Amino acid sequence: MPKKGREEARRRIEKLARVLHHHNYRYHVLDDPEISDAEYDVLMRELIGLEGQYPNLRLPDSPTTRVGAPPLEAFGTVRHSVPMLSLENASAEEETTEFDARVKRFLAAEGLEIPRTLQYVAEPKLDGVAVDLVYQHGILVSGSTRGDGVTGEEVTQNLKTVRTIPLRLEGKKTPGLLEVRGEVYLGIADFQKLNRERQRAGEPLFANPRNAAAGSLRQLDSTITASRPLKICCYGVGLVEGAILATQWETLEALKGWGLRVSDRVALCDGIQKTLVYYQDLQSQRDELDYEMDGVVLKVNRFDLQRALGQKTRSPRWALAYKFKPRQATTVVENIVAQVGRTGTLTPVAHLKPVCVGGVKVSRATLHNQDEVEKKDVRIGDTVVVQRAGEVIPEVVSVVQNKRPSNARRFTMPKTCPVCGGAVEREEREVAYRCTNGFSCPAQLKEAIRHFASKSVMDIDGLGEKLVSQMVDVGLVRNVADLYELNPKKVAALERMADKSAHNLLTALEKSKKTSLARFLYGLGIRHVGERVADVLAREVGDLDALMKISEEDLTAIHEIGPVVARYVTVFFKNPENRSLIERLRKCRLTWEAPKKPRRKGPLPLEGKTVVFTGVLSIPRREAKRLAEGLGAKVASSVSRSTYRVIAGEGGGENLRKAEDLGVPIVDEKEFNKWIAKASD
Repeated sequence: MPKKGREEARRRIEKLARVLHHHNYRYHVLDDPEISDAEYDVLMRELIGLEGQYPNLRLPDSPTTRVGAPPLEAFGTVRHSVPMLSLENASAEEETTEFDARVKRFLAAEGLEIPRTLQYVAEPKLDGVAVDLVYQHGILVSGSTRGDGVTGEEVTQNLKTVRTIPLRLEGKKTPGLLEVRGEVYLGIADFQKLNRERQRAGEPLFANPRNAAAGSLRQLDSTITASRPLKICCYGVGLVEGAILATQWETLEALKGWGLRVSDRVALCDGIQKTLVYYQDLQSQRDELDYEMDGVVLKVNRFDLQRALGQKTRSPRWALAYKFKPRQATTVVENIVAQVGRTGTLTPVAHLKPVCVGGVKVSRATLHNQDEVEKKDVRIGDTVVVQRAGEVIPEVVSVVQNKRPSNARRFTMPKTCPVCGGAVEREEREVAYRCTNGFSCPAQLKEAIRHFASKSVMDIDGLGEKLVSQMVDVGLVRNVADLYELNPKKVAALERMADKSAHNLLTALEKSKKTSLARFLYGLGIRHVGERVADVLAREVGDLDALMKISEEDLTAIHEIGPVVARYVTVFFKNPENRSLIERLRKCRLTWEAPKKPRRKGPLPLEGKTVVFTGVLSIPRREAKRLAEGLGAKVASSVSRSTYRVIAGEGGGENLRKAEDLGVPIVDEKEFNKWIAKASD
């Protein structure tokens, strides 16, 4: 290959990339194109052709990466350098004004001079998927989801296909390192079009735009993500190196200057009353906009005040999400049907004449239970008001009594299960009616398996709703132990399955065999044993065999375990079928590690002492809190003079500064681990 030709190709590739980045920015961010689509296509085809001839000259931020990359086997994880916190919610004006008063009280208590008018930045709260973008020297190098706030899924390839995300920042003075936070979403019209296409293809429909955006970002094949018109709206930063930002408003302006898309409806408000006017204005425009938003985010504008306010365990003290009122619509109840859940509970569900509620077509709504049906006096044939709030399942709010037809029929809970025909009973002092047939009921079995396979339990990738339904319907699975004895050929023969899909599922099942005792207990589906109770049982009892023998009296002696939970736990483990199931799972080589618990030799090292965690630790904050409590400590969210120690991870925040001011001793995570090790000796 002639050296001159290669050098000319390199220069042309670099120029084409610069020009295409510029036109992408003009079109997708500014909505102000300078050239026609045809002219853009000519430039793009030339770049694709040159990269085909000289693949080694392809730039890491090439505009051609927008089309996607080869499929991944799985997502990796990324630890956020600065945690992505959730926000405290408000649903009424009084809560918002109290937030303002609370901010001022806190600042006054810190001895800070409060401005006469406290400025807030008000921003639309888009209903999408929070992501974190990392730019180094102006080039996008990493992208991840929010995840649990500390660690997210690495979805860089997928985020590169989102055309409103610049692969290279604009401007001459871009930061050496810039960590951008934003919301990826799907417009309402695009969502409706996507669902129409999926319906024609016989694929399951997305419930709402947020689910569609989340599903699009979590595709292992990024060409699928590229085919969906996702957009981003940036709202903040994490780490920044090479730029000084003093306020939220200045940050939004800087993001726009660097070519990042920011909402055109943000406002700088002098005082809380102006934020309330902003809220009312935005709520009145809600139905005119082509994207879902569920409220307004208010942030104290000045970063020095934000740092002084600091954060609580899960949310900053300087920000608030003021939620909109739920969207409502009127429609007709065509039928009321009892739906069977994982624990056998029968829930009355109203089948509705389809109606659009906030851009989403609703045809079903929950009525919760028989008592609720009677309290609201909902009948088949009634005209009702239904509402949808965020991710909450649509519900019937009230009946329009003056529209009730003469032939409206009352609903009564069936005496036999609508799925399996088993007897339905209502226990004393409970509102729920339940099918008594247990896992012999296909509906309960399907829900139990889906729960067992879910991410928060055994995390069996690929075992979705449709596949579980098939397996139960054809008799492949009669309980969760059957999952670990599946015949690969029979799995591959199922609809929409093949040898590779079957192999992937069996690999995921094998991987799930090693878990924790808390996850395993949660997965067993014992009534009233959720994630928190399962964690308490695992920590306090520490051994499954011991738990299977424990008495109700001993269980109720455990903090957080009441008599109802104790009764259901002991009844579950006395049942021969449940014990047999656990034994089968053991034979399938499932193991569940018990949490490490310090052996007590006299007083615990932190007995009666208060500790505070700050910064990013190597383990989830919830796990650190559990370990500290195991050492006898009380874990507080803020530092005071009575705090025994502050345990600091990377990037400690306001609690670290406050500890230094008050003279509270600060230790690192290594010292904390020494306490745990010493208590276990």
